[in-house]
Amino acid sequence: MDMHTAVDPAAPVIVVGKADVSAEDVIAVARGNARVEIGPDALEEMATARKRIEALAAEPRPVYGVSTGFGALAVRHISPELRAQLQRSLVRSHAAGMGPVVEREVVRALVFLRMKTLASGRTGVRPLVAQNMAAMLNAGITPVVREFGSLGCSGDLAPLSHCALALMGEGTAYDAEGVERPAGELLAEAGIEPVELLEKEGLALINGTDGMLGMLVMALADLGRLFTTADITAAMSLEALLGTDKVLAPELHGPIRPHPGQALSAANMLAVLAGSGLTGHHQDDAPRVQDAYSIRCAPQVAGAGRDTLAHAQLVASRELAASVDNPVVLPDGRVESNGNFHGAPVAYVLDFLAIAAADLGSISERRTDRLLDKARSHGLPAFLADDPGVDSGLMIAQYTQAALVSENKRLAVPASVDSIPSSAMQEDHVSMGWSAARKLRQSVDNLARILAVELTASARALEIRTDNGSGPLAPATAAAVAAARAAGVGGAGRDRFLSPDLEAAATLVASGELLKAVESVTGPLA
Repeated sequence: MDMHTAVDPAAPVIVVGKADVSAEDVIAVARGNARVEIGPDALEEMATARKRIEALAAEPRPVYGVSTGFGALAVRHISPELRAQLQRSLVRSHAAGMGPVVEREVVRALVFLRMKTLASGRTGVRPLVAQNMAAMLNAGITPVVREFGSLGCSGDLAPLSHCALALMGEGTAYDAEGVERPAGELLAEAGIEPVELLEKEGLALINGTDGMLGMLVMALADLGRLFTTADITAAMSLEALLGTDKVLAPELHGPIRPHPGQALSAANMLAVLAGSGLTGHHQDDAPRVQDAYSIRCAPQVAGAGRDTLAHAQLVASRELAASVDNPVVLPDGRVESNGNFHGAPVAYVLDFLAIAAADLGSISERRTDRLLDKARSHGLPAFLADDPGVDSGLMIAQYTQAALVSENKRLAVPASVDSIPSSAMQEDHVSMGWSAARKLRQSVDNLARILAVELTASARALEIRTDNGSGPLAPATAAAVAAARAAGVGGAGRDRFLSPDLEAAATLVASGELLKAVESVTGPLA
C-alpha cells in the first residue's frame, strides 16, 4: 500500500452535486486526502429517483436489479422478503478478488467515483448510501481490494464489491494509519452505521467503470508531467551530443506538419536549449549533416504521445460526466436496462497510453546509449567513465534502462483485445479495462525510471563538456544539472555505488521537481 495519511479536517471540501466532478477533484481525493460532501441538489435528486425504485419494487412484475437475480440468474423473480438478502448476497459473492492489495489512492478514487455516480440520481439508491461512502472517505477508511477480479464489464465488479462489503461493515479495511482491521470496527469508531442494503442498492454499488477510470485519471496526470520531462531530457542529450537545435524551429512543425503535440514538444526543447553554447557544432570536428533519429525526431515521437494523451483526456472527461449503472433511472422516471457498464472506451485509451509510454521510453534509451558509446558520442569518454577500463561509468545504468524499456514493451501488449466470456455466456464480451489500467500504472512508473537514467547520463555528459571548456550550458539545462546534484545524483568521477544515484534521479523526475527547476528558468512549459 502507498502512504496512509488521515484526512485533514481543515482540508478543502469537494462538494459532489448532480453536475460532473473534475479530474482534479479525483486526484484531490485519491492523493490529497480532500474531504467530500454530497450537495443538497444531489440529495434531492437521489431521493426522487429512490421513490421510483420503491414503486417498482411494489409491483408484481419483475424488474431487473430490483426484484430479480443478476446476470445469467436474472430470470428468477425474487419475493419481497428475500430482496435484502439478495443485495447482501450479491456483494458478498462478488467480493471474490485475489492477489496483492491494490494501492490506497486507487481505492479512494474507486470509492469517490462510485459515490459520484450514486449522487447523480440515476442509480436509484437512497441518499444515505452515498453519504456513508463520503463519511468512510473522510474517516480515512480504505477497503482492502485485491488485484484480480475485474473483467472490465458489468463494471469493476470484484473491486467495487470489496468496497461495498466494507460499507456493510464486513470484510477488512485499512485505517488512516494503514493498519488492516475489521471494517465493522473501523466504521463504529468513526460513528458510521453499516448500510443495510435495500432493493437495487447492492447492484448500484458495484456496477461501474470507476476503478479503471480512476487509474486513467491519475495516469493522465503523471504522464502529462513525464512527457514534458522527456522534452527536457531530450534537450539535454541533444546539447551533450553537440547536436543542432535548428530542427526544432517552429516553422518546421505546426505549419507544415500540423500535429499539435509535435509543435509543443519542439517548442519545449527549444526553450530548454535557449542560450546554449554547445548546440550547432555538428559541422565541427566530426561533421554530421543530420543528427540521429533519436535526437532529430524527438519532437515527433513525444508529440505523437502527447496527442494520444489529449485523446485519452477527452475520453476521461466524457466518462467523468457519465452515470454508469444498469438499470438506470432516467429523468422522466423510466427505469431502463443498458450496456453502459462496458469498459471498452476506457480500456482502449489505457492501452493506447501504454503504447505511447513504451515508445517514449524506447527513444530515451537510444539517446542514453549514444551518450555512452565513444564511437557515437562526439568526444565523450566511453560510458562517461572517469578512467574507462578501470571504471565502467554508466554502462550498467543503461542495462537497467534497457530492462525497463523491454518490460514496458511487454506491458504495451493491449489487454482490450482479449475477452473471456463469463456468467454462463450472458456476459460474453468483456473489456479487460481493469487489467489495462493495472499494467499502465506499472508502465508509468517504469517510464519515470527510464527518463531518470537519461537524466543521469546527460547531466554527467554536460558536466564533462563544460569541464573540457566546450562552451556554456543553456541556463535551463544548467538548472537541471544543479537540481540533479542537489537531489543526490552524483556527477563525473570514479565508480561508486550507483543505485542510490539512480533512485534519487527517479524521485526527482516522478515528483515533478526536475520540471519545476527547469521552469524556474524557462517559465511554464507545455
